[in-house]
Amino acid sequence: MGMLLRLRDYALITVGCVLQALAMDLFLIPAQLAAGGVSGLAQIVNAFTGWPIGVMVTLLNLPLFVLGWRYLGGRRFMARTVFTVGVYSALVDVLALYLPRTGLTGDPFLNALYGGVLGGVGMGLVFRAQGTTGGTDIIARILGRWRGVPLSQSYLITDTAIVFSAGLAFGWEQALYAVVALYISGLAAEASAEGVGIVRAATIITARPQAIADRVLQDMARGVTGWAGTGMYSGQARHVLFVAVSRAEVSQLKAIIHEADPAAFVVIGQAHEALGEGFKPIKE
Repeated sequence: MGMLLRLRDYALITVGCVLQALAMDLFLIPAQLAAGGVSGLAQIVNAFTGWPIGVMVTLLNLPLFVLGWRYLGGRRFMARTVFTVGVYSALVDVLALYLPRTGLTGDPFLNALYGGVLGGVGMGLVFRAQGTTGGTDIIARILGRWRGVPLSQSYLITDTAIVFSAGLAFGWEQALYAVVALYISGLAAEASAEGVGIVRAATIITARPQAIADRVLQDMARGVTGWAGTGMYSGQARHVLFVAVSRAEVSQLKAIIHEADPAAFVVIGQAHEALGEGFKPIKE
């Protein structure tokens, strides 16, 4: 089972690398839109030297591999990171030989949009397989452990520096479109890595907890957790229920609460993810 999981992870990483390489060769490189991280730095170096971008990605990652081995988990970290960087770097240079050098469109916004989506989905698949794309991922994680710098702030620092350099190399209009591509890529990566399993979490304060719980259990086949609470203004005992449902089930839940206890107080919030019975299984 462990071997099958590893094979699945490496298959996901490979697909993710293919998508990221296509995003570079079809959209970002032809439009001179700097990608984030080491790939963007490699594009800038390529603009001045003509050196292959994939080769530059590998070379720029070599010192970071040493830091990653030292500070971020040794063999397991290195195996997946080296595999990801190696496959991605090779694909960027190999696919460039067969794909149109001018890309699919000359519209910078379309290049930013589709380059961001395609690259972000690829990055998300790599993250889902517990891999990293090297480069600024390594720097961000080391800064987090060494100085307590949040990951979001680390990425902001590194990507801002690269986009600024890209503005000097390619022009400020391309740099602005590159920021759009980076933002879209981040959204796509998050959705791809973690799925679109956004759910609704309902907290219900009611005087008729059993009536509501029975209807939810019977009509919706959803679990209910209850506990005792106290109204701090009135000092009276209150019953609190917690229910997680999908977005499509919110209306049904509200109808059940209204029929069972019209005086109930309900807070329905957005939960990022629900794992366990009735939702996605908890995986390693």
